[in-house]
Amino acid sequence: MTDVRAALRQQRIETPSWAYANSGTRFKVFAQAGVPRTPEEKIADAAVVHRLTGVAPAVALHIPWDRVEDYGALAKYAADQGVDVGAINSNVFQDDDYKLGSVTNPDAGVRRKATDHLLECVDIMDATGSRDLKLWFSDGTNYPGQDSIRARQDRLAEALREVYDRLGDDQRMLLEYKLFEPAFYTTDVPDWGTSFAHCVELGPKAGVCIDTGHHAPGTNIEFIVAFLLRAGKLGAFDFNSRFYADDDLMVGAADPFQLFRIMHEIVSADALAPEAGIAFMLDQCHNIEAKIPAIVRSVMNVQEATAKALLIDTDALAAAQRAGDVLDANAVLMDAYNTDVRPLLRELREEMGLDPDPIAAYKRSGYQERIVAERVGGEQAGWGA
Repeated sequence: MTDVRAALRQQRIETPSWAYANSGTRFKVFAQAGVPRTPEEKIADAAVVHRLTGVAPAVALHIPWDRVEDYGALAKYAADQGVDVGAINSNVFQDDDYKLGSVTNPDAGVRRKATDHLLECVDIMDATGSRDLKLWFSDGTNYPGQDSIRARQDRLAEALREVYDRLGDDQRMLLEYKLFEPAFYTTDVPDWGTSFAHCVELGPKAGVCIDTGHHAPGTNIEFIVAFLLRAGKLGAFDFNSRFYADDDLMVGAADPFQLFRIMHEIVSADALAPEAGIAFMLDQCHNIEAKIPAIVRSVMNVQEATAKALLIDTDALAAAQRAGDVLDANAVLMDAYNTDVRPLLRELREEMGLDPDPIAAYKRSGYQERIVAERVGGEQAGWGA
């Protein structure tokens, strides 16, 4: 149990700046009082989540949503708040020029504009001390014959190579994939295999980012996790939950058993600790729920799944697997999954000097009432802000 507590103490979960802002679906964004108006206010909220949970010491930024004049000053502000700047997320999907794609666009001028933005993100990494550049492309086609599938892969590879070669020695590129949307006939990075192939071609500073909502229904995500871990190419997670497609719900909300199975693969590969190099991040859209409590709850859900994975009797599991005992092997997993780990996590938080109930602590803090009163005027941050 000491080893379990030690592993949970060093767990790190990065939160996304955009999740603290107004966000929604394609149909409606429901504004909430007190949401941030500036990148600094997003960071301040992220710092609250870290103080409540003790395991969320970094906040990912999204450019241009979090663009400022002085990124060094922004990084210093984050440090003063007790958090670091995490991954820098690029945005080459909201400009009208990207209607037919960004780095895979048939227009060389548009491709240059998109690649220059990615290079700008590396400059921001330099200024903030960020390790990770996270790339997601909406590029694809809607109709057969619209463009050459093969040529688009060549254009993608060319842009990725230019950006990869710009990375510093301690910087990485994380290539995210998505099955569909907004492109519906072909997506240029539609699956882990495409991302993996490009990352292998690029070199050791490129890794695959798995967004748990970016798969076809029924996809065995833990197999993908295990394969990429074996190949040394799992760079990051974007944790969320889904029922149908890219729902971006709170992680563990729809299928907590899937989250447990994923974390089992992580734990069994000894890849949970920060030095293993996997960035565990949230990427969620809080449309109807309060922002900060939803993010706190998501962090707690990951902690609970991780704790259960750490409680698996690995010796018994290995013995059952060697013996070909299907029922016993499954029972070992289910025993761990059905364990109530909440008392363990409450005790751990108390040992760390934290409130055992982060949600209740937030409600008592008065922070929500304060930001509602103070964040009046200006423009609330949200999609496109």
